[in-house]
Amino acid sequence: MADSTKYIPINNRTLFPELKLKNIFSFRTTITRAFVYIFVAIFVAVTFFLAFNPSSDPSSPWFTNIFTDTSITTTLKPNGTTTISPSSDDRSHFSSIYSYFFPTNSSESNQNSSVSGSRPLYLDPPNVVQDSPIGSNQSSIGPPVSQIGSNRTAIGSPLSPIGSNQSTIGSPVSQIGSNRTVIGSPVTEIGSNQTAIGAPSSQFGSNQTNKEVPKLETESNNTVKPREELNKPVPTSLVNDTGSGSSQIVEKTKGDNAEKKQGIEYLVKNLVGCDLFDGEWVMDESYPLYEPGSCSLIDEQFNCFNNGRPDLGFQKYKWKPKGCTLPRLDGSKMLNMLRGKRLVFVGDSLNRNMWESLICILRNSVQDKTKVYEASGRHHFRSEASYAFVFKDYNCTVEFFVAPFLVQEWETKDKNGTKKETLRLDLISSYSEQYKTADVIVFNTGHWWTHDKTAKGQDYYQEGSHVYKELNVLEAFRKAITTWGIWVDANINPTKTSVFFRGYSASHFSGGQWNSGGACDHETEPIKNTTYLTPYPDKMVVLEKVFKGMKTGVTYLNVTRLTDFRKDGHPSIYRKQHYTAEEQKSPLHYQDCSHWCLPGVPDAWNEILYAELLVKQYQSQQKM
Repeated sequence: MADSTKYIPINNRTLFPELKLKNIFSFRTTITRAFVYIFVAIFVAVTFFLAFNPSSDPSSPWFTNIFTDTSITTTLKPNGTTTISPSSDDRSHFSSIYSYFFPTNSSESNQNSSVSGSRPLYLDPPNVVQDSPIGSNQSSIGPPVSQIGSNRTAIGSPLSPIGSNQSTIGSPVSQIGSNRTVIGSPVTEIGSNQTAIGAPSSQFGSNQTNKEVPKLETESNNTVKPREELNKPVPTSLVNDTGSGSSQIVEKTKGDNAEKKQGIEYLVKNLVGCDLFDGEWVMDESYPLYEPGSCSLIDEQFNCFNNGRPDLGFQKYKWKPKGCTLPRLDGSKMLNMLRGKRLVFVGDSLNRNMWESLICILRNSVQDKTKVYEASGRHHFRSEASYAFVFKDYNCTVEFFVAPFLVQEWETKDKNGTKKETLRLDLISSYSEQYKTADVIVFNTGHWWTHDKTAKGQDYYQEGSHVYKELNVLEAFRKAITTWGIWVDANINPTKTSVFFRGYSASHFSGGQWNSGGACDHETEPIKNTTYLTPYPDKMVVLEKVFKGMKTGVTYLNVTRLTDFRKDGHPSIYRKQHYTAEEQKSPLHYQDCSHWCLPGVPDAWNEILYAELLVKQYQSQQKM
């Protein structure tokens, strides 16, 4: 009785004061015992199944990370959505074993984009919001890339495992080394402690091969760039170094055109304030700017190639200023700058040398050569007072006016009524009315002031009706250049016309002058030692003083020193194909060591002119 009363229910309850563990398994029947064993076995099986097959839904984290040594990172998204992801980039080894024995047909297997020698890139299936594993202390911000279901928001997905201490903005991104911040696309391999702006990126880090990230669909308004665009190389970047241990910002320029524009602007900006005339000649195999013999417009006097000059190394030199880089003359760009304009050369045969050089360079950039022609149909350019080449597609002209002194050559009568030639130091040259409204004018003078008549200065120089019995050539030159300067100030509109003056071009006669056996035919290389350069001409000193007294700005193309190096660039005996009977007797006595072969040195003058025009264009744009 005593034993039975121990288990009498009290208020419908049962007391177990002496309940022991062995009573649990003291089943009355074999059937009951079997049922309990089956239940326990099922429970254990379900438990292990859930443990080794983690849910991909971050809202159901139960058993997700059992058997892993990682913690759970909770990320608060801008729209209020909270996502949970492991803080390590290593998935459970048990999960990998399970996946091996129980493969699935999820998008993970179909979109297995991996990097050689690294873990596969895990991509989420459609309509599932899940951040791939991100290291601790990370935030993920960026446009959705993987497919996203309705009423869901995915930010910065898909991402493959990323190292710790990273902040990733943009997507898709595959594995990235530590201590980097990646923003946008595309970025190539970057070292540690860097911040890259641009995306998508494939794996970053050393000794890794980049593979293509699959293009993913999205239901958002964001557009995923096509695969070809994702794989474009990174253009030149803008890097800001903020000091040791800090990040660098590498920003992708907007397209190849933006990069090219930025490069040109940077180059031109560096030209401002640079002394273009202090430098050296360097060998450049990409020169000349046009093939020898390809320009039929070169006069015989300058066409050394057609005249049989055997050495062509003199055509391979480029002028390199010390403080900046001289841009290669782009004929198409220069023609676009000259569209609807007139560029005029005024001066002696050395300016004709420069004019023909530019005609050949510009013509070489035009596809239809029939649309480049001399306005009057001329093919030889030594007998007339002016010439004009038309570039029809650009509605522009490049012209030349003969004016060897810049002031007028004159005739007067002496006491006996005999006519004699004089030089009017007080009158600007003829045709000045025709070129004063041009958009660009390049003046020069110098070589004719070295001739016997001008050097002696006897009964030659005239002002008004007065003819000087004798006048020093340097003073006569000063008077002539002053007349030119006064005319420029009075007639040139500097808001419309850019005025240039090309300085004296050095000659290299050895053993005499042009008419007394001077020679340069044995010269095949430039002067390398500056000791052998000639002193700066006194006439150019006078010229610079006149510039300072003018109100009109004049750009001085001071080519004297750079031409002095080039004793190898003259036609010498290759100034013509056919010599007269007298010349054949002594051909070495009839050499041209003043003018220049084309292609050759005058091409560099035009590259400097081109650079100066780019600078003027740049400065004009800065004022706007």
